[in-house]
Amino acid sequence: MALTTYSPISSDWPCQVKTPGSYDWERSAVKWLRELVPARYASYPALIRHPVLLARHAQIQVQQEVRVARTALQTARSELPRLGLPESVIEHTIRLYAAEVMQLQHIARSVRAVTQALVGNSASRTH
Repeated sequence: MALTTYSPISSDWPCQVKTPGSYDWERSAVKWLRELVPARYASYPALIRHPVLLARHAQIQVQQEVRVARTALQTARSELPRLGLPESVIEHTIRLYAAEVMQLQHIARSVRAVTQALVGNSASRTH
């Protein structure tokens, strides 16, 4: 069986996941998704056996991480000075949080793209 070369289906498609329909693509999706959830969830048999369920949990996990990073960003200027941190550290931390929010938003879009592909793949197997 010939391996399909990677070609993203969208700019949000994660480079760690093979193109849907290519050899072993679903396994690469599961591996990537398992990295996005806490280790204890990644080992649950139901999440391993049902990639769509794993994808759903990864979506929820990433959404929560976006909320946490946004909260950290929104409260940094008012709360960090009370911790006695120098202004330069506070400014660096604010930039860090802003970058993290953007990165997590990209990951969230990637998870949605992989989820849609997994749902489509799952539906095609049941028909």
